[in-house]
Amino acid sequence: MRTLEWRRPWGTLLLVLALAAAYYATGRLGLLRQVVVDGAVVTPLWLPTGIALTALLRFGLRVWPGIALGTYLSIEQLAAFHLADLGIVAGNVLAPVCALLFLRRAGFRPELDRLRDGLALVFLGGLLPMLISATAGTGTLVLTGNLPADSFWPTWSAWWAGDTMGVLLVTPLLLALRWTGPPRDPYRVAEAVALTVATVVTTVLATHSALSLLFLVFPLLIWAAVRFQLAGAAPCALLVSVLSIWAATDHAGPFAEHSLLEVMVNLQALNGAAALTGLLLAALVTEQNNVRLKIEEACEELAEVVAHLSPGDRGDGPPGRL
Repeated sequence: MRTLEWRRPWGTLLLVLALAAAYYATGRLGLLRQVVVDGAVVTPLWLPTGIALTALLRFGLRVWPGIALGTYLSIEQLAAFHLADLGIVAGNVLAPVCALLFLRRAGFRPELDRLRDGLALVFLGGLLPMLISATAGTGTLVLTGNLPADSFWPTWSAWWAGDTMGVLLVTPLLLALRWTGPPRDPYRVAEAVALTVATVVTTVLATHSALSLLFLVFPLLIWAAVRFQLAGAAPCALLVSVLSIWAATDHAGPFAEHSLLEVMVNLQALNGAAALTGLLLAALVTEQNNVRLKIEEACEELAEVVAHLSPGDRGDGPPGRL
């Protein structure tokens, strides 16, 4: 009993430190393509939010200090940490914690094998709770004088969109890695490789062409969702998002000759549509496949019952005797 009591605190501590390290590392990656709005640094895709929510779904509320520590380290990377920055830390912790509580209340299943689970993740895990982190973070910058008051809403919208995209793009991918494995059929492996290559090539061409060709990525997302469900749709949507962010921050292709606000609107519209298309379609296809399997199992059981009840299979004795 004493060994178990010692192992539990040490295990929780290791999980907290691992979450903080993952939060900080992915935050550094996100900051490679940062956007500065009147001195405030925001990112079109804040990967740590998706990692934080996934960790809470997997290990529970006990790992929340890892989110706080990771946020502190991320702030220190940008500038010296001040006491007022606790507002940003609080918002970054409360947002995924509230998302977890909302999802639990809605009966969310991490397998994402129902359409209702996909919708719950979109609205209760992403759009609604991320209002907390965006409001707390932007409000803190305004109150401390690090952001002009008239820049509140542009910064707030970019902050909210980045956190929401982190949930919609990263959390499904991490959940898919847990619940599904790589394809073993050689033909499926070849198809997965072809899908990945096609997604990368098409997205690069669409985001670097002067023509409006961004819609070309959606047939690939549909292909991924229908053929591979969440295991295919989640990484494809993330690929599309990362490559689009790269082009948008370079003002390439359809993002050229536009203001920062126009670039952010176009970029987040593309990322949001890609995430919703892949996530919801994958959940719908998985749900339909599960229904079909249950119907097939029920038909097989019914066929066995009918076979046992047929006169020729009774085997009660020689013909003519009761």
